[in-house]
Amino acid sequence: MGLLAIAWVPIAAPIYWLGYTFGYSNITEIVALALLYLGFLWGLPRWGKHIHRWPQPLKQYGLVKNAATARNLGVALVIGVLGVFALFGIKTLMGWATPSAPSPRIGRFVIEGLIMALAVGFAEETLFRGWVLAELEQSYSATISLVVNALLFASTHFIKPWPEIVRTFPQFLGLVILGMALVWARRSPGRFGTSSSLGYPIGLHAGLIWGYYIVNVGGLSEPTGRAPEWITGIDSNPLAGLLGLILLGIIAAQFAKIAKPKTQIFLDSKA
Repeated sequence: MGLLAIAWVPIAAPIYWLGYTFGYSNITEIVALALLYLGFLWGLPRWGKHIHRWPQPLKQYGLVKNAATARNLGVALVIGVLGVFALFGIKTLMGWATPSAPSPRIGRFVIEGLIMALAVGFAEETLFRGWVLAELEQSYSATISLVVNALLFASTHFIKPWPEIVRTFPQFLGLVILGMALVWARRSPGRFGTSSSLGYPIGLHAGLIWGYYIVNVGGLSEPTGRAPEWITGIDSNPLAGLLGLILLGIIAAQFAKIAKPKTQIFLDSKA
């Protein structure tokens, strides 16, 4: 990763300069990060092949292109979406939120939300539950790899000023639980006894993002203020409230029941 950053800086620096000079800072950041990630994807199989001598490094990282992976992704996607809808349904039944008329552009939000969620899910899971987890499992036990992976995931998503860290700390707990759930999802074999892949974690990650995007951006629910934020979520963030933590805990527990000690492909490669 250090070598990738060194190679990326000379390319990104002029892009940032041009973007900020001509007032396209947002587009500039997207382009620069996209180039960085493309470099990561380019180097990923080469790292596995030359450093670890894996004959099929992409398969080792969970990037398996077959029907089973697609099915697992679809199942986990539905789990994530329904989990978010159930969360907001409970809030409504308890009188902590009220349903509202959807935005006239709800159809557009559903489609663009799915595309964005799948892109984020693929990018982050390839990094954290693909490369990072495989590297951790090379040197550490299953438990240590699980905890460190979840903490790294949570920490990189929780970079903010110290007062905000203190105020929104429940969100960090939610990110840790989510990180553990995604590791267990990565270690879970397919429904038909197939080896584990990134299908489950990409689908689960994308489903949670997609469900929240539909509800939040689509304007389907409004908080009533009848319950404290520590229950419903600080700043309306489901990860920063007791209900969200319970939802993630249930999902994590279900994947933990079927998860292997380490990623199945990792074990197969050592056999």
